[in-house]
Amino acid sequence: MPHATASWLVDNTALSFDQIAEFCGLHILEVQAIADDTAATKYTGRDPVRAHELTQDEIHKGEANPDYRLKISKGPEPVRRTKGPRYTPVSKRQDKPDGIAWILRNHPEISDGAISKLIGTTRTTIQALRDRSHWNIANIVPKDPVTLGLCSQRELDALVAKAAKKAGIEAPTDERLDGDRAALIEELRREREDTIRRAEEAMHAEAQAISDVATILDPFSNNEGHVG
Repeated sequence: MPHATASWLVDNTALSFDQIAEFCGLHILEVQAIADDTAATKYTGRDPVRAHELTQDEIHKGEANPDYRLKISKGPEPVRRTKGPRYTPVSKRQDKPDGIAWILRNHPEISDGAISKLIGTTRTTIQALRDRSHWNIANIVPKDPVTLGLCSQRELDALVAKAAKKAGIEAPTDERLDGDRAALIEELRREREDTIRRAEEAMHAEAQAISDVATILDPFSNNEGHVG
């Protein structure tokens, strides 16, 4: 969240715009626009100290030396899941059969053991769904386990690719989001360009105003010189 972080640094530190721009990966004019409240979007500040991205000592070093370049801190190590069955919240456990049925229907190449680890279920349940002997089979509707919150898209994609490779078949590619992703990138690019344009216009207007004031005051300064 570079813009939100830049907003917080502008409001809470004495760092230069150049330092903030480099740390956040923004154009200096974007930082200027945030500081002048002329940015296209009003951002809520995000504290990089609480996010473990900066320390107060690092900020103090930057405030003391405008040429100092801030160094991002290494965040806390992510908690790694230990071996064992995946934990599923009680509220989602009733969705497991639906997620398993979806995998069995769409990716029959995935083994029962792999499904068991991904969803956090038993081989007995999977087999009951395979042969349709599950006690609730009449009410089970295959649903994407990612949509159900039983696993992440990355985990499912990795499992599908691994199973496809082992089975000697080509892994399917999901192109559903390609159009949305391209549209989002284009929208962000336009917003960034618009922000820079607004900042440049604001700076130009300020410079023009200063120039106009200087022009108005110049005759008076000349008259004072003649009187003297």
